[in-house]
Amino acid sequence: MGPARPRLQDGHRPLDRPRGVHRHHRRIPGSPQLNAAPADQIRLLDVQALDVRLQQLAHKRKSLPEHAEIESLTKDLTQLRDLLVAAQTEESDCAREQTKAEQDVDQVRTRAARDQQRLDSGAVTSPKDLSNLQHEIASLAKRQGDLEDVVLEVMERRESAQERVAELTERVSSVQAKADDATARRDAAYEELDGEAASVTKEREVVAGSVPADLLKLYDKLREQQGGIGAAKLYQRTCQGCRQELAITELNEIRSAAPDTVVRCENCRRILVRTAESGL
Repeated sequence: MGPARPRLQDGHRPLDRPRGVHRHHRRIPGSPQLNAAPADQIRLLDVQALDVRLQQLAHKRKSLPEHAEIESLTKDLTQLRDLLVAAQTEESDCAREQTKAEQDVDQVRTRAARDQQRLDSGAVTSPKDLSNLQHEIASLAKRQGDLEDVVLEVMERRESAQERVAELTERVSSVQAKADDATARRDAAYEELDGEAASVTKEREVVAGSVPADLLKLYDKLREQQGGIGAAKLYQRTCQGCRQELAITELNEIRSAAPDTVVRCENCRRILVRTAESGL
């Protein structure tokens, strides 16, 4: 035979009575009462335990230390890559500036060589022209020296930028390797946790399938409303859902309830499952 199905009847305890209202105030003639065999109610605790485990696994998945590590490393990578791009841009700008300065030097050098050739050839005989030519050669020499100083200064800045690029490239590579390692560890943890969650989910389906549908529906509704706990054991007169000791009037009512009556905690409204340890 399959599990006993829940039945609705006039009973000791309405399913959804307001909190804090005593029994003789909350009794409504004809109100439905959910009943389920004690064994079905105890199986509900098994379902609850599996749901708690699934919650724990989900929380552990979200709280893996690798998450913070990856986030920190990713932030470092972003900053380093921005610095690397800036250094590469500076090196590229210096390279263009150096090329332009070297071209200017070549132009001045060529012109100075041409003037020197004219001077050495003896083709210029006018004293005034000779003076002007000599003055221009001297000016070009000074101009060439100034431009060569510019080239050296740009070369130094370019060399510094190249060193910065090399340093940042190495740092990016190092941090990327750490991020890859943390990601691999996170993914391995995901695989393990997801595997266990799949196994627990399958077990939960089997156990929940043996619980009467109406009882399971009520449990799922309460679990959603009560932070993941829909059913709790009554242990030593205390609800294990809210950890509150039941009042004497509540205990007396539960004592008088039939074994198959589904009772609820007066304080948190969760399903209370009675066992030999309930202290009734």
